[in-house]
Order: sequence, then C-alpha cells, then structure tokens
Amino acid sequence: MDPADTYLLLRLGQRHVALPHIAVREVLPLPRLFRPPALPRSMAGFLNLGGAAVPVLDLARLFGLTETAEAEAALYRHVVLLKTPLLGLLVDRVFDLVRVPTVQLRPLPEALSLNGCAAAELPLQDGFAHLLAPDRILLAQEAAAVHSLQEMAQTRLAGWAEPA
Repeated sequence: MDPADTYLLLRLGQRHVALPHIAVREVLPLPRLFRPPALPRSMAGFLNLGGAAVPVLDLARLFGLTETAEAEAALYRHVVLLKTPLLGLLVDRVFDLVRVPTVQLRPLPEALSLNGCAAAELPLQDGFAHLLAPDRILLAQEAAAVHSLQEMAQTRLAGWAEPA
C-alpha cells in the first residue's frame, strides 16, 4: 500500500478527524506551552522546540466545538506537529494510525467546510472521520496573524537566550 494511504486518527471531543500521515512530523504528549497575553482563544500557546517558537492551535476551539476534555482527560492530550508549516495542533487524543486506499475516500465539496479544510470522509469501522487538509486549516488572514504572533514569541525567546 502507498504511504500516502496512511492516516493519523485524532479525537476532538466525540468527533474523529484524520490527517495524512505524511504531513505529520511527530506526536507529542501535552508539553508545557507558553501563552503570552492577548492570544486568540483558538491558540493554545507556543511550544519551545529547541529554541524555536512553534505556534500551537487548539483544534477543537478553532473549529468551534463546544465539547471539552474533562480535567483528568485533558492531562493526556496530544500536540500533533505538522511538517509544513511547522505548526502544532492540540487534540484530545491521537488514537490510531490506519491505512485506507485512496479510492475508499469520499471527497467533500470545498463549500461544506470553512476554507475547504475537510477534504474527504475517511471510512472507519464505527463511522467516519473527516480528513483535514493541513494547508487549509487556517484562513489566509489567520495564518498571517499566527505568523506575526510567532515572530513576537520568537523574539521573546531569543531575548532569554542572550547573555545580559
């Protein structure tokens, strides 16, 4: 089977979504994030990844899902790091890696999701997961705002690395 047919399954509340495995750099247990004042609600904060400020989006909040993980379950959340752009997605849980032939995907019209971010339905044994297009999760103006915030966070991190 083609590696492009491999998908990472994620849980957001009671919903399942998926990402192409080839778009994922790594999956992290919930790391310590720093959250400067005045971040948008959909941003969980920034991850210090070897001196690089990586923006982390709370995917459930970004999508307007009202379900939230219970306090105990929130301890076990994951951050999925995308390769390009280097961006973290905070999810309730990464729970599986599946192979589904491309011919079994059910493409979705772009108009059914904001910015066409849900590209297809991925069939599962107990239903389906929406396959997300990583490059369309953010609108252009949201991506520009995140980039600007990332530059400020990077400057702040760099200031701590410089000797006084």
